[in-house]
Amino acid sequence: MLRGGTSLLGIVNFVTFLISIPILGGGIWLASRANSTDCIRFLQWPIIAIGLAVMVVSLMGFAGACYRQTWLLRLYLFAMFFIVVALLFFIVFAFAVTDRGDGQVVMNRRFLEYQLSDYNGWLRDRVADPAYWATISACLRDGRACAAMRRFARDPNTGMLVPETPSMFYARDLSPIQVTTTISLPLSLSLSLSSLSLS
Repeated sequence: MLRGGTSLLGIVNFVTFLISIPILGGGIWLASRANSTDCIRFLQWPIIAIGLAVMVVSLMGFAGACYRQTWLLRLYLFAMFFIVVALLFFIVFAFAVTDRGDGQVVMNRRFLEYQLSDYNGWLRDRVADPAYWATISACLRDGRACAAMRRFARDPNTGMLVPETPSMFYARDLSPIQVTTTISLPLSLSLSLSSLSLS
């Protein structure tokens, strides 16, 4: 490898190593929180794994470039190839799972209605499974997704702010996740979401 190429590789990997430190630190910080919720526990280990993988791979590239170790650069190349293939697999998997989720037009609604039955069986089973739904609802609750949908309108008779009427709600332009959480889920899940929005 040329000297300029190895020094550039060393610089890029050193910067990548510096970037991996806050990623790994963020994962460790999430793991150390005493009152961590289901959503945080769900995210902490992937963040730690990603931060650690980026750190190890960047150290391999940095050391291989600086000390001109061919075997370390080959190992670095193999690790980068594996990471790129894993990312491509994840992208293809995400598109395959969510591919059929097209919204249907409903009369007197500004938004498209999304049905859980339109999606792939793997995704449908995950959302319908009570154990997975507990994690999903915890993430929605922690992110205040349902409470953020609540809006108030001024009552023309009293002038007071009151919750918007159903017709006003249906006239809104909602995102697919908002539509799915308010309309298309099974009744028990919709009831649990409505109770989340009240809290």
